[in-house]
Amino acid sequence: MTALPDWMLLSASGLSADDYDALPEEVCRRIEIVDGAILVNPSPRRSHQNFARRLAHAFEDACGPEFGVSTDVDLRLRDVPLLNRRPDIVVYDSALPDEVVLRPEYCVLVVEVMSPGSVTADQIDKPGEYAAGGIKHFWRVENTDDPEKLRVFRYQLDPTTKTYAPAAVHDGPFTVTDPFTVNIDLAGLL
Repeated sequence: MTALPDWMLLSASGLSADDYDALPEEVCRRIEIVDGAILVNPSPRRSHQNFARRLAHAFEDACGPEFGVSTDVDLRLRDVPLLNRRPDIVVYDSALPDEVVLRPEYCVLVVEVMSPGSVTADQIDKPGEYAAGGIKHFWRVENTDDPEKLRVFRYQLDPTTKTYAPAAVHDGPFTVTDPFTVNIDLAGLL
């Protein structure tokens, strides 16, 4: 039997923000924290990572210097109990210094590329968390019955209810103009 590493042995109150910030980077890359509990995430498939990287590059080319674009980075949604997610792509205010913790108030768009092991989290949990944090736009990318085709579900925040309202569904080329103008060719990103 293998013993758990010390960082996985939690107190009754769970992992705190300070505890998380003290963890080595190689540990943080594969975990998310939900209500202080550690969720270990398996590495996504290459196709998942390649699509997310290509979509992030399309965002970078389109959004200009006003926004930064990152993949698989910490997003601190709440300090107590700690809620720390690692979206596939996040678009945020480029004026944010690198050493400042990324929080919802700096973000304009979060994208999750759904995997077989992340269906509930990507369809229910994360959208609710991102909306509660006030992130204006959320996109979820899903596989279809056709392995050569993806579908993007776009949502926009309703600020009065702090929930996402459907904005559009795309399974081919599309253009959006908010929070920046970008032309997306899903087939070209596969």
